Amino acid sequence: MSCKHAVYAFFFFNMAATILSITRAFVRLWPSVARPSLLYRGLQLKAPRAFITAYPHTRSYCQPADQQDEVQLRYKDKPWEYMESEEYIEKYGGEPVWTGYRRNHKGGIPPQKTRKTCIRGDKICGNPCPICRDPNVIINPQNVKLLQQFISPHTGALYDPTRTGVCMKQQKKLAEAIDTARDHGFLPFSIPFVEFTAEDYSNRHDAVGSTPPAPASTEPWYYWYKDIIPDETEVAKVTKLYKPFQQ
Repeated sequence: MSCKHAVYAFFFFNMAATILSITRAFVRLWPSVARPSLLYRGLQLKAPRAFITAYPHTRSYCQPADQQDEVQLRYKDKPWEYMESEEYIEKYGGEPVWTGYRRNHKGGIPPQKTRKTCIRGDKICGNPCPICRDPNVIINPQNVKLLQQFISPHTGALYDPTRTGVCMKQQKKLAEAIDTARDHGFLPFSIPFVEFTAEDYSNRHDAVGSTPPAPASTEPWYYWYKDIIPDETEVAKVTKLYKPFQQ
């Protein structure tokens, strides 16, 4: 083996050893690196209390199943109390629940449609919508303060889900709750003003009044038929159809 080949072999051997040592170090550090990211994305819902204290920014809106059941029982009968509680003000600062929400998607342009649902059985997506991520937020026709956050103050229409980020399942519940709240008088709604005249309700027009007697054979039954020129083909079809009944 020449000196040149020996130098190349020594160089590649050292490079392979360096890559192997880096790989081993990364494998040893992987649990501590991966755990905060999983917690931040909501994939790891249950975490030790010491880790949550050490990483307060990794807290998720989602809670374990036992805590969710306790919260839902507390606000099940009166969900509007949560909108006025200190817990809501501390978490959202008095802003709507969808303020600052961003769905986890690639690129700067969000998808044209939101996901169908965030929770399928026991599986929760990585970044639930503003309603699914917080078990305290309960859609109810009497929860007026929550419904008003999803209604435009200018048009009175429900915000598009691409703006609020809620999934299609919660969007459907919001639409039904808003309609029910308006029917029961919890939410105001406006009706466009239409000016009616007496002629709209009168029966003086020949089309809605009593049928006039049959005119002569050369005159149409109604005077406005003079401006209508019938299709000769259609007239021939009707004449042929009723020919057996003519006297």
